[in-house]
Amino acid sequence: MSSSIYLTLKKYFGYDDFRPLQIEIINSILANKDNFVLMPTGGGKSLCFQLPALELKGLTLVISPLIALMKDQVDGLKANGIAAEFINSSLSAREIITLQDKALSGKLKILYIAPERMSLGSFKMFLKNLDLSLIAVDEAHCISEWGHDFRPDYRNLKMLKSLFPQTPIIALTATATGKVQQDILKELGIEQAKVFISSFNRPNLNLRVIKKKNALEKLLILLKKYKNESIIIYCFSRKETEKLSNELRGEGFKARAYHAGLEAEKRKKTQDLFIKDEINIIVATIAFGMGIDKPDVRLVVHYTFPKSLEGYYQEVGRAGRDGLPSDCVMFYTYADARKHKFFLNEITDEKIKKQAERKLNEVMEYAELKSCRRQYILNYFGETYLEKNCQTCDCCNTEKITFDATIIAQKILSAILRTDSRFGANYIINVLTGKITDRIFDLGHDKLSVFNIVNDFSIEELRDIIEQLINHCLITKTDGEYPILIISAKGHRFLMQKEKIELIAMLAKDIDEERKPEDLVYDKVLFAKLRVLRKQLADRMNVPPFVIFSDASLQEMAYYFPVNTESFSLISGVGSRKLESFGDDFLKIIIDHVKENNLVSKEMQKSRVRKKSSAYKQLSDRDTSSITINLLNKKLTIIDMAKARGLAPSTIISHIERQIDFGAKIDLEYLKPSQEVYEKIKTAFQQCSDERLRTVYEYLNEKYDYEIIKLVKLIMKVELK
Repeated sequence: MSSSIYLTLKKYFGYDDFRPLQIEIINSILANKDNFVLMPTGGGKSLCFQLPALELKGLTLVISPLIALMKDQVDGLKANGIAAEFINSSLSAREIITLQDKALSGKLKILYIAPERMSLGSFKMFLKNLDLSLIAVDEAHCISEWGHDFRPDYRNLKMLKSLFPQTPIIALTATATGKVQQDILKELGIEQAKVFISSFNRPNLNLRVIKKKNALEKLLILLKKYKNESIIIYCFSRKETEKLSNELRGEGFKARAYHAGLEAEKRKKTQDLFIKDEINIIVATIAFGMGIDKPDVRLVVHYTFPKSLEGYYQEVGRAGRDGLPSDCVMFYTYADARKHKFFLNEITDEKIKKQAERKLNEVMEYAELKSCRRQYILNYFGETYLEKNCQTCDCCNTEKITFDATIIAQKILSAILRTDSRFGANYIINVLTGKITDRIFDLGHDKLSVFNIVNDFSIEELRDIIEQLINHCLITKTDGEYPILIISAKGHRFLMQKEKIELIAMLAKDIDEERKPEDLVYDKVLFAKLRVLRKQLADRMNVPPFVIFSDASLQEMAYYFPVNTESFSLISGVGSRKLESFGDDFLKIIIDHVKENNLVSKEMQKSRVRKKSSAYKQLSDRDTSSITINLLNKKLTIIDMAKARGLAPSTIISHIERQIDFGAKIDLEYLKPSQEVYEKIKTAFQQCSDERLRTVYEYLNEKYDYEIIKLVKLIMKVELK
């Protein structure tokens, strides 16, 4: 190993040492061998060909798919004193000729080109006249039709090995399954290449999936946590990036949209602003990020879930490149899956279409996981991960509470059977919950015994249970645009042998933040006045009304009646910019209304947490106890319900008692302690003239906990009814 490599590393790149595998890859290139490198985003792939380019005598040719990628790397190389240029469609014919002359005269060390150049006969002639010492194919997965980002232009790279048989080729990618790896080697004609596979584990990345309900509100809470940090938000379409970035700017965030539909100059400006920390949020399509060398991105959000796990892991890899802890959050809803599947219909090649459908289903499976996300995704890329708890994904960090799901599982499987295994999850849920649609009515499924037999689970919970039954192999789901649910052999055995099954309860951890604003009892007259004002301001500014304030914000105003800037700033959705821009206008309407109607402003605490607004804590006792009953219906124990809600067990029992007092019919049989314990405590209540818990507790020589005594008292009360 030459010491000059380390001198070059320090001189041009400023590093004292290499990252894992870099030195081995560089030495292999210098030994004139072909190489395949699979390394996660942020692992240091670019250095693997940039440094050898300086050690070798001739020119290094780099094939790269995106203008942004070329620009960033060339700018970085030039800043390091390295003679590098790029040729792509952003340049004029005259500029291209000038750069080609520069390359032919030996004045360049690294030349980046777009893959479509290889289809031009004149360009191939130009390449033949170059003294090429190395060919680097970046984003090499683009050559494989099995990859998540297949690009036909990459197939033109097949000719490289025949044109330059003595020149080593290095193929690099951040995401490639075993099948894609083999395809890359075959298509590039480097089957004998030395293969380097780095660990895909990025332990500094925290992986989370959030249900896409009240998505904007949840996103704002998330962004406030990362105020002034660098953030990338990925959206499905150009239109969505524009809409979301406008909404975020309306909330006072420094956000810009970035997509391929923008003029090149505008994309360049946005990219520069982000890199220079002039703005901190980019709302983008997947066109952004490939090759963006910004090490301090602290949050990557998939506002619409991605089309493949390869794409997902590449995109989250843009977070925390400096090794510091960073967050990766995916918003998930089945509606986004339908949106993706709709566009899959436009794919005419049936083979490619099937591949895209399979990859989309893999993302859905990942999003609906109840086990470690890190283990799943590393296993997907062929890497073994033996840790039982990664401690850096939501599945591992969330306490799992199971419930007896035997009955609901039987109902779901029965519904699939009764409808002849011809329908998907949504249809089965509609049948079970008694929703009469034209199709259900026409097929007579409203007459089935399974119609309308489930009323103790929400639609979201039922969908979650179905996914768990699929993961438990009781149900299989067909491929295609409209997957059908079919009972597996294991599922039939479950029904026939009356087996039991426990599933993981779907806990609404942020139920307060997700509660609908309609639960707030607000002044509807004032609310109407505020909406009129909002519309006037929106028209004047030529923005949608919700950019000014959301309905939820207006309803809080119409509930609290803030009459000064301090209290107004505590309203959810009011940032300093909105306070400054709109505070006076809205306060005038509120103050006038309060005076006209002799109203009193409600007190608001400065320390209140926005996502658990004290406005929503005005729920009646019946409302909050209803949440406990939802857990009770899932057959959770008192202790598990208490943990799930962050309450004391005695409070949970009080909730149950309150619902019973409201007339609810509740089965407490499964909560009943052993018959021996139950009879002893029951006898104690009968013997004590004073039914206070403490009296019975002492009568039983403090042998049983207060919670058990309180529960038995409640069961006795139910039995008397």
